[in-house]
Amino acid sequence: MEHTVTTLPAAREPGCPFDPPAELIDARRHGPISRYPFPDGHEGWLITGYDLVRSVLADPRFSSRKELMRHHPLIDFGDIEVPPAPPGEFLLMDDPQHSRYRKPLVGKFTVRRMRLLTERVEQVTADHLDAMEKAGPPADLVTAFARPIPAVIICELLGVPYEDRGSFQDNIDTFLGGEAGDEELFAAYTATQRYLAELVAAKRANPTDDVLSDLTDSDLTDEELQGIALILLSAGFDTTANMLALGAFALLRHPEQPAAWRADPALTDSAVEELLRYLSVAKTFMRTALEDVELGGRTIAAGTAVILSYNTANRDPERFADPHVLDLGRQDGGHLAFGHGIHQCLGQQLARVEMRVAFPALLNRFPTLRLAVPAEEVDLRPETADVYGVKSLPVTWDV
Repeated sequence: MEHTVTTLPAAREPGCPFDPPAELIDARRHGPISRYPFPDGHEGWLITGYDLVRSVLADPRFSSRKELMRHHPLIDFGDIEVPPAPPGEFLLMDDPQHSRYRKPLVGKFTVRRMRLLTERVEQVTADHLDAMEKAGPPADLVTAFARPIPAVIICELLGVPYEDRGSFQDNIDTFLGGEAGDEELFAAYTATQRYLAELVAAKRANPTDDVLSDLTDSDLTDEELQGIALILLSAGFDTTANMLALGAFALLRHPEQPAAWRADPALTDSAVEELLRYLSVAKTFMRTALEDVELGGRTIAAGTAVILSYNTANRDPERFADPHVLDLGRQDGGHLAFGHGIHQCLGQQLARVEMRVAFPALLNRFPTLRLAVPAEEVDLRPETADVYGVKSLPVTWDV
């Protein structure tokens, strides 16, 4: 019989902050695809299986276009018309518009270019760990470690003055954190766009050695550059910051894993990939069928919305052995934490470099690092957040 998930969960099980919500794990047990009745009455689908999620991400018959996503998984929009994505915000576009914006960026985020940043990431990480050590315990690992490291790097890459980071960080937190009301969301988005408009104008007038300045020497308009900058800033900061914070939390809850990592630095690459799989901070994405598509023995009718559950796909027992176990030496890679297909995360190599540097540096600098509060008191982001993570992570260590 077909399984139906009646509502998306609003919280994770107590004591299980790293696992997908129980309702989604249960849905995967029933099969890789379930019916999902949206709040507005639209009959859609929830896909929880690895192979089906991957196939949808690679299938051009499923669209990312914002204006086709009329059905929100948690909210009834009623008759509100959803506009197309603003110029430059290519995550919510299909080709050829998507490629127009992404293509000029691909060469700037290659494996080679990102690895050349390793020395700078090491210096930024060391600076922040120095400051944390000097201040002494306790510390909030979010503000001392997880947020500032990716913030410095993405600011330098894009040419954003680092002294401006506070305002855009707060605004990005507001519209990605899942707790703000409509008025607050609009104010944060408007303030960010105003700032980016000023930044683009400054780059046009006085180009510097950064990605945004390079893009001003193209046929992209100021409005398009603003949209691209918004995507790069928010993705380059928010996702990595939450991976570093939630990853540190997971490591502290599984102390045998960081002990193995300290003992064998060669684990670094597999450890980072395993944390990406295990945590899947970018939890869900949506697509809309452009035509009737046969998928997992079901017919997905044209115009139907499909929710893709990355976190259950990355815990799929048909793809990963013991999927709910954190194993830093795991060899069955191929996770979907960065997506798949034409929308696969542009900055994934930058994120990998930051994590490969930051996690070992933290673990080796503070070998006695531990939570300063009970694990159940750690302040988690809600399930409504676009990116899952922790809002604060109090830690302490022996001096």
